[in-house]
Amino acid sequence: MVRTLSSTVKPESLIISVISGTVGTALAGLHGPIHWGTYVLTILGITLLHAGSNVINDYFDYRNRIDTADVPGSYATEGRVLIQKKLQPRQVLWLGLMLFALSLPIGIYLTTVRGLPVMLLGVLGFVTGLFYTARPIALKYIALGEPAVFLMFGPLMVTGAYYVQRGEFTEQAAWVSVPIGVLVALILLANNIRDIQDDGRVGIHTIATLLGKPLAVRVYELLVAGVYGVTALLILLGQLSAWAFLTLLSLPLAFKLIKRLRTDIPKDADARTAQLNTAFGVLLIVAISVGKFIS
Repeated sequence: MVRTLSSTVKPESLIISVISGTVGTALAGLHGPIHWGTYVLTILGITLLHAGSNVINDYFDYRNRIDTADVPGSYATEGRVLIQKKLQPRQVLWLGLMLFALSLPIGIYLTTVRGLPVMLLGVLGFVTGLFYTARPIALKYIALGEPAVFLMFGPLMVTGAYYVQRGEFTEQAAWVSVPIGVLVALILLANNIRDIQDDGRVGIHTIATLLGKPLAVRVYELLVAGVYGVTALLILLGQLSAWAFLTLLSLPLAFKLIKRLRTDIPKDADARTAQLNTAFGVLLIVAISVGKFIS
């Protein structure tokens, strides 16, 4: 049962939230001391929201008959416990709601410490996570999945984590959130390129289904290039120190991934893109931290 519940939460994906929140915290550390207790609560809160979103999304994909046993791609995907009848829909729904509920006291506490913007950010994250697949909005089904993911894991989490530490929003945090958000959106784009036939069969409209596979892959390549281009621009503009060139160490992963996508779309295209996000994010966190002491 524990393993089944864990697969529904998709714990391997939660590193995405940890990276986004830590980037924002590292940036805040450039302008004052880091409050480590607050950092831990921030990461725990956004991770619970992320986990709840994962579970709720599986529930509504199943309820909306997007993930069904006659769609090979979805049936083969790990964690599709509803399709495989390992859990009942009610159990999955309650698990998702419980994870959302667990984030609430953290949000309330951080709001008392830093003010109403924290609660507003939390509510926005909750609503985006819920209506990613819940109707009547269902962002995932109307080609708004990637923009929603960009906003949630980029500007929302990075600037939010910064705000919790410093009590203000800054241009620097907003700009640095862009490459982070784009990389997370690329995880979804890679997933949608891989599932383009299955999504088309069940009537989902994604960026990949609208553009077609060749053009979608091209957009993927351009956005990867944009991540490194924006990072270089931020260094030139003084928003990041020259240490941020450390992120170039992740380029071999990017080149290898793009080369593979040009020939065929691997089943783990999203997981490989997530690895790129992790490598880039960790290097950026290290660069920001080192830059604070060595400039």
